[in-house]
Amino acid sequence: MGMERSVKRLMEDREKRREENLEKYIEQLEHESTPYRLRAAEALGGCADPRAVEPLIAALQDQENEVRWIATNALGKLQDIRAVDPLLALLTDPDRWIRRGAAWALGEIEDLRAVEPLHPLLGDAKKDVRVAAADALGKLCDARSVDALSSALENEEEPEVRTAIRRALRAITGEMDF
Repeated sequence: MGMERSVKRLMEDREKRREENLEKYIEQLEHESTPYRLRAAEALGGCADPRAVEPLIAALQDQENEVRWIATNALGKLQDIRAVDPLLALLTDPDRWIRRGAAWALGEIEDLRAVEPLHPLLGDAKKDVRVAAADALGKLCDARSVDALSSALENEEEPEVRTAIRRALRAITGEMDF
């Protein structure tokens, strides 16, 4: 009986620490120091707690692009549909890392509202953004992307991007001829 009580107490203590950490990280997202905000956003992405979503959405407006980039990744890991609209708004951000992170996160969340807004990123000036868009479209696996991906494949010169586009087309169509 004593052993069961000890295990129960350990579990309660662990849960209490988890709650305290969650609150601390949410608080640190607004800290004046960028490294604190970075660590907080990264930690919240790994916490698998839906209460982290809204504070991370708010962090998408941080003045530091690195914090915004980490927040996009954290939201992708949490895979919560509340993040879809705020992430869609970032697909046209001037910073390539933000566009790339938003595309990746939208692919992870797998909400079909992202399909058509991702299409223009297949023609982005930065190849890593084009790869992220193609990968996201492959994860979304929606037939509406076949024409956009096929057109992008015809015009694409970068081997890495062509590979990502082919991978997406195979995922969507089931055909291996790309």
